[in-house]
Amino acid sequence: PTRQRERAMKGFRSAGAAQRFLSAFSGISPHFRPRRHLMNAPDHRTGTTLRFAIWDQITGTVGRPTTA
Repeated sequence: PTRQRERAMKGFRSAGAAQRFLSAFSGISPHFRPRRHLMNAPDHRTGTTLRFAIWDQITGTVGRPTTA
């Protein structure tokens, strides 16, 4: 976790800005990084689909067209 935080901190102008981002990000990050080595492929795909559906509901992006 410390190395991840150091790597993420490289793009920030100050330690305070990095800390504010990482304090929020630390609650979101595990949601998208399941313990893959404990799952088989179909379960991983199902879980990923579910995670992104939940994320879309939370962020309010359900039904919005993508810009890509």
